[in-house]
Amino acid sequence: MTARPEYYRFHNGEKARLQFENSEYAARVAGLRQIMADAGVGAAVLTSMHNVSYYSGFTYCAFGRPYAVVVTPTECVTISAGIDAGQPWRRSYGDNITYTDWQRDNYWRAIRSITGEGIAIGYEGDHLTLLQKSKLDGFLNPAPAVDIADLTMRQRMHKSAAEIVLIREAARVADVGGYAIRDAVKAGVREIDVAMAGRDAMEAEIAKAFPDAEYRDTWVWFQSGINTDGAHNPVTSRVLERGDILSLNTFPMISGYYTALERTMFVQEVDAASLRLWEANVAAHEYGMSLLKPGASCSEVTHKINAFFEERDLLQYRTFGYGHSFGVLSHYYGREAGLELREDIDTVLEPGMVISMEPMLTVADDQPGAGGYREHDILVITEDGNDNITGYPYGPEFNVVG
Repeated sequence: MTARPEYYRFHNGEKARLQFENSEYAARVAGLRQIMADAGVGAAVLTSMHNVSYYSGFTYCAFGRPYAVVVTPTECVTISAGIDAGQPWRRSYGDNITYTDWQRDNYWRAIRSITGEGIAIGYEGDHLTLLQKSKLDGFLNPAPAVDIADLTMRQRMHKSAAEIVLIREAARVADVGGYAIRDAVKAGVREIDVAMAGRDAMEAEIAKAFPDAEYRDTWVWFQSGINTDGAHNPVTSRVLERGDILSLNTFPMISGYYTALERTMFVQEVDAASLRLWEANVAAHEYGMSLLKPGASCSEVTHKINAFFEERDLLQYRTFGYGHSFGVLSHYYGREAGLELREDIDTVLEPGMVISMEPMLTVADDQPGAGGYREHDILVITEDGNDNITGYPYGPEFNVVG
């Protein structure tokens, strides 16, 4: 019987052109190696979708299987399942090892072939399950295991010039989806039909602007009426009616990078109570954007917007934080939680960070002006302020449609 390998290298074809130049990934890995040196670890075993993508360019599809990027002082190797064949090799910076299904835990045997046993290992405490952490301990026998998740997040929070170019272009694509949605809104049309119009327009634009990319996971949340009360409510087949409040949310995904456009809209007309709430949220949005500048802390910005709403007796309608970071993340994975506009985040804004401003008010269905109101722009923190890279207009003048 032919011996079945535990793992092997299946370097099928040539390396594909990644979203960024090799020099960009080399700089990221060099930053990780500095983190490792400062933390006293000899190898990093990073398992999350966002960190594997950030350091290697390969955005995996787990489907119940574990993946990793393993970085040592001399190596950067992605670990992938046999089901993906040569695609992880083609789509990653550095080396790749494929593990097989012939026996359980070949994944950890492949990782051990790079790290060896008995050295200090850096891992992601906010991603590795208890089961997989026990296997890391059993197979690698680390001395010790060090949680470096927060340190890698801090690195990702500071965007390179190349990342900002991508994010800027992705924000433009989000605008394309927004205009397509605006054109599709009509009384009598279903949410799902409007959402598909926005998604299709973005996917076509991404393929045009990024001909060497892989295409997946671009989506739209388009909500109407009571469905606007939550920021992440899924699309339904509800039919739009005259006077409905709408929430437009476009999310292009490009090589693991997420951007967003979010706008309040109304079908054909807006009543007085709704208009008052909408205009108040727009005013908070504009005020909030004016606060995003170097030296301001996330908590400081949050408290100031809270005071703005409290003065207008509207703070009770706020449901979540006022903004968050952008980068390698999506609704499935990733979150740079250290850069969110919340009361408990004291991170100080610095040039090169990218953050949204997105105040939202939610009024219950039995109250005047019922619905969810949210405006969302993406801002790059500059040396002396911010650069708003969202172009689609907000407010009643442009967004009473259909």
